[in-house]
Amino acid sequence: MIDIVVVLRAEDAVLDFLSVLTDGEAALVLADQGRTLAFSAARSPAERLADIARHVRPADDRAGSPGPVPLAELVREAGGDRDARVWTHSPADNRRSRGKVGRDTAIGCAGGDVRHAVGYSPFLQVVSDFDRSVDRELIAAKLDFVNRACEHLLTEQSPEYVVQTPRIPSTERFFHTDADERERLFALLASLDDEAASVPDPWEFGSSPYEKDRLDATAAWVLGHRAETGESLVEVGACEGALTRRLVAGGIAVHATEPNPLFRTRLADAVRGTGSVRVSAEDLAGLTEGGHPRAGAHLLIEMLYYGQDLGLLDRLPTDHVFVALEPDAMNSRLRPWLATSTTWREAETVQLVPPRVETVCAGRAYLIKRGSDGLLLRRTTG
Repeated sequence: MIDIVVVLRAEDAVLDFLSVLTDGEAALVLADQGRTLAFSAARSPAERLADIARHVRPADDRAGSPGPVPLAELVREAGGDRDARVWTHSPADNRRSRGKVGRDTAIGCAGGDVRHAVGYSPFLQVVSDFDRSVDRELIAAKLDFVNRACEHLLTEQSPEYVVQTPRIPSTERFFHTDADERERLFALLASLDDEAASVPDPWEFGSSPYEKDRLDATAAWVLGHRAETGESLVEVGACEGALTRRLVAGGIAVHATEPNPLFRTRLADAVRGTGSVRVSAEDLAGLTEGGHPRAGAHLLIEMLYYGQDLGLLDRLPTDHVFVALEPDAMNSRLRPWLATSTTWREAETVQLVPPRVETVCAGRAYLIKRGSDGLLLRRTTG
């Protein structure tokens, strides 16, 4: 039996997998270099760390996963004809470059014994299957490695590469996962791109009690203003239609826009046969261009997190905009902009749902859902 550790960069091997690499026969696959290091059972921990240190490189934003097939070939090269345990990054690593290596390794080694490191997880807590405490002697070796080989990374500005205390665990934690759980963990940490849309309902709008309460409260809030806004709404970034369906059930005509083609296909399927829904591909900027009919209100629900130009709101063809955001984002991003706006004023503020701690991915992880506040903007006259 051989233990094979697959990491993006050399320092990752020591930070999260030292307990694996210093015991028995092992091999290390460096994805950014396409290189394999072999460690016989006779090699001491100090000798192994010295070998790894020679491969630590400056931060490089070009580093990334070569893909499932090349990683699988490197693992086969390292293992030969021996049984192997494969250890790699978590698909939910908040550093996307590592998450991709973890996901691609598991895909390439499907059917094998693949184990993922929990690592440092600032956004969600992953429930581990087994933990390895690192004794004081190995901790001293780990810290010496960091100080000698990774000194330049202690002051690195990039969050992808900086080495800080939480990245140097004294207990190394690992978990197994199946293909569905792996893909959901990977999608959960994605942004609004095809990676997030790689699985249906990546944010579990259909199964999460918190999300159900949030969506129900949001729909009730919007529908409660129909006498003022009228019967036609534009929902910007409708995703797969979880809110759209609730609004339509309340008797509102909805123009649901979704730029991501995968989400948009699922949205169209979800509302097919509903004559009061129109689906299109515009993003926020596209809705400000000419040719769009005036609507009773535009809905920007949990979508102003991605650096959009808030000045676009001034050009929306409507007198009402419903915005929902986490309270911190509402206070730090929207309210300072609103304080200087001559186009919009606050008509109403509501708490839609308070924060709640909730499991995700069938209990594999948990996190704080930070709550949602609603702000209704009304266009000023004159």
